[in-house]
Amino acid sequence: MEFSARYVALGDSFTEGVGDDDASLPNGVRGWADRVAEQLMLADPAFGYANLAIRGRKLRAIMDEQVDAALALAPTLVTLYAGANDILRPRIDIDALMARYDDGVRRLRASGATVLLFTGFDASASAVFGTMRGRTAIYNELVREIADNHGALIVDYWRMREFRDWRMWGQDRMHMSAAGHLLMAKKVLALIEAEDLTEHPALPDLPVLTALQSIRANADWARTYVGPWLGRRLRGVSSGDALSPRYPRLTRFDPVARPAVQPQGAPAGD
Repeated sequence: MEFSARYVALGDSFTEGVGDDDASLPNGVRGWADRVAEQLMLADPAFGYANLAIRGRKLRAIMDEQVDAALALAPTLVTLYAGANDILRPRIDIDALMARYDDGVRRLRASGATVLLFTGFDASASAVFGTMRGRTAIYNELVREIADNHGALIVDYWRMREFRDWRMWGQDRMHMSAAGHLLMAKKVLALIEAEDLTEHPALPDLPVLTALQSIRANADWARTYVGPWLGRRLRGVSSGDALSPRYPRLTRFDPVARPAVQPQGAPAGD
């Protein structure tokens, strides 16, 4: 079918939708990009959507695998978040990485598409991921510079204080919860001045833990999530190695049939 407008989402687990579980959908997730597309489809029955993001992908792989594929779809709107998986590595040449990023953004903008870029989240509240705060701040400044140079828009995740609420995060404390994905969708829709008919649900109360319960919760988290994550890094494998893009071609689905976000329990903090 002919599409009046075409939205293509690029990136890693953040854009794939990890944390917003839905077993009925490709790769078992929904995510903020799907939620943005659903609202755009409600406004325009001829709107098309593709999502090329795959969890675990680093910046170079995203540039090499996804930019050309996106351009082949003649997008009118592109969202791109790449680099978070690089920042978490022991060593990183941020300047070299961002030169690749700059070239990808230049090509996307040259196609005539509106391009939305994301700054990295300020994880200062996390005892683990907060150690990457300095790297993330440098990354963010380079993202802002690239956006200025190429006329891209910025989704400023770094300044979104609402995400300091642990209820916005899944049990792995690395990916947004369903509520977090919905909030991010609303932020993106506001930036592109698109109509948003979704409502954020009431969230459960944050659990109050004793010191011993907190220690046990952190130990369970480390065993369940951090250990396997480190193991994959040591083996040089990724959680997305066996996965394909969720929507590699422009598609439409019935947004009315999609369920609303369901509140879920919040993880214990670090």
